[in-house]
Amino acid sequence: MSHRNSRRTVIALSLAAAVFAIGNASAADRPVLSKVVADSMKRDLRLNDAQLAQYFTAERTAFLNEARLARQLGDRYAGGWLERGSDGNYRYVVASTGAVRGAKIAGVDLRNARYSLRQLDGAVERLNRVHALSNKTALQGVHAWGVDLPSNSVVVTVAPGYALNAIDFIAVSGVDAGMIRFEASQLEAPTPFVSVIGGIAYTSGGGRCSIGFSATRGGAKGFATAGHCGGIGTTVGISGTTVGSVQAHYYPGGDMAWASVRSTDTLLGQVSRYDGTVQRVLGRTQAAIGAAVCRSGSTTGWRCGTIVSYNNTVNYGQGNVTGLTRSTACAGRGDSGGSWITGSGQAQGVTSGGQLPAGQNTNCSVATPVTWFQPINPLISRFGLTLTLG
Repeated sequence: MSHRNSRRTVIALSLAAAVFAIGNASAADRPVLSKVVADSMKRDLRLNDAQLAQYFTAERTAFLNEARLARQLGDRYAGGWLERGSDGNYRYVVASTGAVRGAKIAGVDLRNARYSLRQLDGAVERLNRVHALSNKTALQGVHAWGVDLPSNSVVVTVAPGYALNAIDFIAVSGVDAGMIRFEASQLEAPTPFVSVIGGIAYTSGGGRCSIGFSATRGGAKGFATAGHCGGIGTTVGISGTTVGSVQAHYYPGGDMAWASVRSTDTLLGQVSRYDGTVQRVLGRTQAAIGAAVCRSGSTTGWRCGTIVSYNNTVNYGQGNVTGLTRSTACAGRGDSGGSWITGSGQAQGVTSGGQLPAGQNTNCSVATPVTWFQPINPLISRFGLTLTLG
């Protein structure tokens, strides 16, 4: 079901429980947005000042309403996302299966959907299980799969000439074909953004990656980054000085790691914008689908885009990575492990990988880049980390 032709509905929920009023938000609740971040978002998302302000209204609506609407809709919940209309303005959309009645929630656009989020996530898990047991050669050209909320489907990204592999993959899984939408990709197979060159950069086993977020583990200092940058024991260096090594690691399966630094090093809750300024890290609340997000890395610097979908599985060749978030912010080799953060200072994740044009080191020349990041919250939970705030 396309969101363009989905039937709008209304919902029998308490209007008072979900109303969003920007005028009632305290100063502490409002986005912390510098001119640098605003300019970056306007540049990369092609927003004017009015649209940027309207975006933050929709983002705030999502923040206040998503969890409670998910609880109230229960098994009927089909996800929520920020959507940009043809007029350039944003709205917050929530989808539900089954009939809904009542008054429309202020600031929330309610729509019908065929499949619940639970059903879509279940389909992804079935595909993951089939892939884990399959001949990897038989899945050549099947690049990635994940839930796409606006289209209420599981999108399977396939290289030209490999459609039969993708069709066989779906058939063996037993997933309802009505859930599946194939997406043709003209780009190379997914690759982790690691290289033998480096954001702020750190060296890892002879290669270069980028620091994600400062974080402590049981009192020890260190930083979160991507797992594919190096396994446990891999030495890491910053600015030419060896500072520690990878102490916690999960890859493939996930793409997460935590590297130690010296007790004399200083941890800052900041992300470089590559212009001499920093973005403060104020928390780690997950942003909605369609939300703007910026990333920092040692190859392409500070870049912004939007969140396309959660819970993507990416076939990197050496093994699946599940639970990744897909974004349109561009990146390149050496950006791996780098920070993803919203304009309001909420940490989102660390760079995992993406699809590059043939022969190129980044996907910044692509009209709509395909880049994935490892969400920060599962990383923090898995390794028992405490994020350093600015």
